[in-house]
Amino acid sequence: MSEHPHDNRSPNRTEPVSRSTSSDPIRRSIEVEYWVIDEDGRLTEPGDLVEAAPGVEREFTAPLLEIKTTPCETTAELREELFSRLRSVLREAEKANKGLVPLATPAQHGPIEDRPSERTRVQDRVLGEQFEYVRHCAGTHIHVEQQPGRKIDQLNTFIALDPALALVNSSPYFRGSQLADGARSQLYRWMAYEHLPRQGRLWPYVDDNEDWARRIERRYGEFVTRAVFAGFDRGNIEASFDPEGAVWTPVQLRERFSTVEWRSPDTALPSEIIRLADEITDVVERLNENEVRIEGDEGRVTDDAIVLPRFDAVEEYVEASIRDGLASEEVRSYLDRMGFDVSAFEPLSREMDTESLSVEEARELRLEYAERLKEDVQITQPMLAD
Repeated sequence: MSEHPHDNRSPNRTEPVSRSTSSDPIRRSIEVEYWVIDEDGRLTEPGDLVEAAPGVEREFTAPLLEIKTTPCETTAELREELFSRLRSVLREAEKANKGLVPLATPAQHGPIEDRPSERTRVQDRVLGEQFEYVRHCAGTHIHVEQQPGRKIDQLNTFIALDPALALVNSSPYFRGSQLADGARSQLYRWMAYEHLPRQGRLWPYVDDNEDWARRIERRYGEFVTRAVFAGFDRGNIEASFDPEGAVWTPVQLRERFSTVEWRSPDTALPSEIIRLADEITDVVERLNENEVRIEGDEGRVTDDAIVLPRFDAVEEYVEASIRDGLASEEVRSYLDRMGFDVSAFEPLSREMDTESLSVEEARELRLEYAERLKEDVQITQPMLAD
């Protein structure tokens, strides 16, 4: 899912593998989802757009399209691959009078249809009415390959960096009304998984590999038990979901792909996504030379240490990032201390101040931002530091 319940074991998914030495480039990859609309701004199915380029796939809801990159060693390489695939999709979209919308929610009033699948059917039954919130979410996953001997430090650093989701909050709307600066994150963490909070919310720092493995197994056991209580056969559930693929916490160790995955960011303009992936990777590069420790409430990245705040402080920053985004001085200051160039980001949510939208206004909003995405792809992007 960008936190979505798609099949994490997709045979087309290609992620970084472990590196042999710490001097090698750190590879990173992206998965980003976009809403597909017709010429009138109504949500529609992608159709032939999925054939436009490698790494383009359907998502679990009918009007969502996902675009993935392969593992890339530099920001320039990642940017070129993502933009190349987007250009191919947009050419096909123009032929079909369709567009791609870089908003984390579709801002519309009505329900969104699922594509038929056993995984979706199971989760629909397990979550019940709350699963409707997940259907309104489009996001981004950033994978950064695990650093030899430092993957737990890397995982904990990503947990501490979770408030950086505020840098790309891209929709405040749910069903036509303002919900939060990061509406998708509120829908997903605080509403969809209200009754299964340990599945969908941010987990505390991890002690070691064994601690992570125990958590995964416990959450998997809880999920399977809930599915059995909902009427599904245990054997079928275990055939459809493995432990790693049945957990939706925003930061994960992905042993299958040897990555740490950050699933919190909204979908957004591709240039902003590339910038965010670049800055996250910059922090990871410091791990090989610096100490990582947990202390205090403020957090900071310096020339010789990565200091993570206590987890309860991280939770407060996360809540402010979802509720207020970069309007929060505490969030801006925290992200600045943690090494982000906050002024370089322009979250789309900050452009939207209308309290409520009619159906027609929601369609116009989608059309407007579909054009913004096309412009973003067409403009030659400045080179980011690799």
